[in-house]
Amino acid sequence: MHHFESLRYQFCFAIITAVFVSHHSIESVTAAEKLNCPPPGFTALFNGKNLDGWKGLVGSPKSRAKMSSEDLAKAQKEADARIHQHWKPVDGILVFDGKGKNLCTKKLYGNFELYVDWKIKAKGDSGIYLRGSPQVQIWDPALSKQNAVGSGGLYNNKKNPSKPLLVADNPVGQWNTFYIKMVGERVTVKLNGKLVVDNTILENYWERDKPIYPKESIELQNHGNTLYFRNIYVKELP
Repeated sequence: MHHFESLRYQFCFAIITAVFVSHHSIESVTAAEKLNCPPPGFTALFNGKNLDGWKGLVGSPKSRAKMSSEDLAKAQKEADARIHQHWKPVDGILVFDGKGKNLCTKKLYGNFELYVDWKIKAKGDSGIYLRGSPQVQIWDPALSKQNAVGSGGLYNNKKNPSKPLLVADNPVGQWNTFYIKMVGERVTVKLNGKLVVDNTILENYWERDKPIYPKESIELQNHGNTLYFRNIYVKELP
């Protein structure tokens, strides 16, 4: 009788374990499926499965304009081959290994609204390039006095404000959400629902004597460390 009870216990335990694992797997799939689903009026730039709609970085808008179509096509093909080594979808999240170059949208954007979730590790540093130009800053506020102003500022501005209005970062290792609106030369940024940039001109980093380009790629910046992105949505504006 004791042996029978032992076998029955083992059988029941196996069934419960199987049900738990199955339920956990279903929950994981459901969570992954909820990612990268844009709100009404927006388009997902990252589908959670592959890098469709993205390309590798070739130079800058200024240097690309000087290249022949043949040279640009060759360089673009090589850049596209490299991105798959370093930018990879993992369970609906876009993970960058800290090597390689920026990831760029194939489509060029002028005026738009953009949502993007991002996460960094300690000492992390990155940014969002708008119209091919740096950048809406991402970094670890605890790293230095310079970083202590928080993320979201237009870091490369020289004449116009470059620092965010306040610190709105979540602790390193937690997800953050940018809302970015760009119309003409002006950019508004909210970080985790708080206004950090208020309708500020984004300067042309590549050609300081010219206004920002009318249309260019949106880029996720490489800065030599592991990065995580998800829920990247864009809506084009007139």
